[in-house]
Amino acid sequence: MLLDPARFNPLTLLPHRYPFLLLDRITEVDAGKSAKGIKNVTGGEWCMGERMISGDTAGDMPHLLIVESLAQLSAALFATLMEGSEGAVGYFMGIDRMRCRGRARPGDVLHLAITLTQFRRGVCKVRGEARVDGALLLRANLTTILRAAPVTAA
Repeated sequence: MLLDPARFNPLTLLPHRYPFLLLDRITEVDAGKSAKGIKNVTGGEWCMGERMISGDTAGDMPHLLIVESLAQLSAALFATLMEGSEGAVGYFMGIDRMRCRGRARPGDVLHLAITLTQFRRGVCKVRGEARVDGALLLRANLTTILRAAPVTAA
């Protein structure tokens, strides 16, 4: 069942803010199955400058930050799995079978997609892909554990 993507604003869904919010927009959420989003790659980001990276990849978005974008997108999918558990926390546990096939440069639009492959006892496994102009840039399997919101003593 496709849900209204306006309900899944990254600023309200995630605790991240600039410069660590690496997801611009959530475009589609299929409850309990998949999610899609967009990240606009700009040259002015903290991770893109020549001060951070030198050599051939200077100015390109690092692949691990693309993985982080996929992990942030997975929060929209997890929100549909944990319905009624407002404030649930997801802890990123691992990356498997990551394959990089290209680079994201300033001006590119990353089209991110994740699909739920397994959900048992709060452990979620998703398969994520990042594409630029239809070409596969990165593919990875991500594992996250979901826990209920921490209870604070009154």
